Amino acid sequence: MTKSEPTTRSAVLHRSTQFVPKKAIGGKGSYLFLEDGTKFLDSTGGAAVSCLGHGHEEVNQALIDQINTISYCHTAFFGTEASEELASFLTESTGGKLSKAYIVSSGSEAVEAALKLARHYFLELPTPQPQRTRFIARKPSYHGVTLGALSVGGHMIRREPFEPLLSKNTSHVSPCYPYRGKTPGESDADYVARLAAELDAEFQRVGPENVCAFIAEPVVGAALGAVAAVAGYLPAMKAVCEKYGALLILDEIMSGMGRCGTLHVWEQEDVVPDLQTIGKGLGGGYAPVSGLLIGEKIVEVLDKGTGAFRHGQTYQGHPVSCAAALAVQRIIKRDNLLENIRTMGAYLEERLRSRLGDHPNVGDIRGRGLFWGIEFVKDRDTKEPFSPETGVAFQIQETGLDPAYGISLYAANGTVDCTRGDHALLAPPYNVTKEEIDIIVDTAGRVIDAVFAKVNAA
Repeated sequence: MTKSEPTTRSAVLHRSTQFVPKKAIGGKGSYLFLEDGTKFLDSTGGAAVSCLGHGHEEVNQALIDQINTISYCHTAFFGTEASEELASFLTESTGGKLSKAYIVSSGSEAVEAALKLARHYFLELPTPQPQRTRFIARKPSYHGVTLGALSVGGHMIRREPFEPLLSKNTSHVSPCYPYRGKTPGESDADYVARLAAELDAEFQRVGPENVCAFIAEPVVGAALGAVAAVAGYLPAMKAVCEKYGALLILDEIMSGMGRCGTLHVWEQEDVVPDLQTIGKGLGGGYAPVSGLLIGEKIVEVLDKGTGAFRHGQTYQGHPVSCAAALAVQRIIKRDNLLENIRTMGAYLEERLRSRLGDHPNVGDIRGRGLFWGIEFVKDRDTKEPFSPETGVAFQIQETGLDPAYGISLYAANGTVDCTRGDHALLAPPYNVTKEEIDIIVDTAGRVIDAVFAKVNAA
């Protein structure tokens, strides 16, 4: 969040009690309008959320229509047309491979549901496996802020204050991070084999019969900055899971629902997850909504068992949220926006590499579709990161928020080892234009130049 000068106290517990952020008073397309008159270019869609931009009249009308029909009913008593239509749309988009959808309000909730359903699956088997209580994830990784989701996450900065509260049933292996993970001369195939061997060894260490699932983002968002898995990685990870009877959970909350050029990232990876979390681009920020897509083999086990998933939430399947998501997804499909993502994504990559590829403090530019990350380094040859005290990520984000630039650059630190390393994300809307991409890259380039002029002079 942007920080403003200290003002009168707010009744809101903002992300810092010491500053009150500027107010956004409107939005249209790729722009937000702030109370100080700034026309702010939302080049990250907030946190890769606003996939259709702001103020889309058709989506707004869908929310109004749903509110006028019914705004809420409890799913313990009733279903709604909105939730049924959204679930049908989503499961059909997977070709029926993931045959049921569980709709909740946030990404963290979706991950919580995935973890609990993975455990529940093993309890519902004809011969139950109650000893399966463990999960394997990666470091650094981020899967949400609730205690269960934070427990499987491997981002030490986010975990640290709450470590005594977190479950001890998760262990972490290396990410698929070719910029820093591959050794000199190592092929992608050899790198994948090494990571698969590491995962296999971790199964053996904790006892393969004890593991519920391996969870990973196919394109890592906030934790690493748009790092896509190399070819063959996800199938290799699923093969290890299947070898030991565990499940594969793909967290596509940030990278999925079109962001990377296909509705589901796994469509590009020759792999189908057992469980998939979705969010952000699902409803484009028009209502709080996320979801869990569930593989048919899990559904069959539940159906032959108790049929129950003991994990109900007050706002699950909320009809207004479902209506918003359905409207967003229908527009993406009708307007062929996946093709625009691929075309404009290629143009964004070309412009980023042209503008920043030779910058002495840009170590790597990576991404897929309209999801791109820039990693910053102190030395390009050694890939040495800046010290955390320099605060490069903070400076990048705050400088972008200055009215002189008026652009969002979603920056984060801990890229290298959960403590050191800085990156920034770009995630413009799916209907972004070539002209807007030019503005995004040119403005981001000016921000980066300004920050490192100051950092390198210090």
